[in-house]
Amino acid sequence: MATWKDHTAPRLTPTPAPEPKETPRYDPPPKPELAPSPAATPPMARADPGLPRKESLIASDITIEGKIEGGGSVRIAGKFKGDVSVQGDLTIEAGAKLTGGVRANKVTIAGELEGNVEQATNVDLLQSGMVVGDIKTGSLTVAAGARMRGQAEFGWEDSKGFKPAKHGDSD
Repeated sequence: MATWKDHTAPRLTPTPAPEPKETPRYDPPPKPELAPSPAATPPMARADPGLPRKESLIASDITIEGKIEGGGSVRIAGKFKGDVSVQGDLTIEAGAKLTGGVRANKVTIAGELEGNVEQATNVDLLQSGMVVGDIKTGSLTVAAGARMRGQAEFGWEDSKGFKPAKHGDSD
């Protein structure tokens, strides 16, 4: 008969785990503030020191037919057929074409305008610009190389609200 001896350690009575003094709280990590990317947000010129100027863009691969009215500015890089009447500025970029009438504060033409500028404070016809139509404005600047077929009236004050630009006048 074989005898053996049990070599196991004596069992200790288990000690209860201490109860937590306070309930653990989960605080979510703070959300990072997202800053607008400089490439996504173009810099805006300010007409009024307190208010940012708003500008709408018709991209170069877009063709739209309709009517634009509003208080902001418009930049056309594609093709637009219809009238544009804005209280801000209108820019027709090189390679762009606008077919229709224009009423805006300042009009800059580097592309094509087929229509009349009926009312503007200032019109800049750049070297690559082309106008087929009439222009009525307070001030007209035409760069060498620009083309125009139509009539231009500028520098006159009348009831429609456009006035000649005053540069260094002594009143």
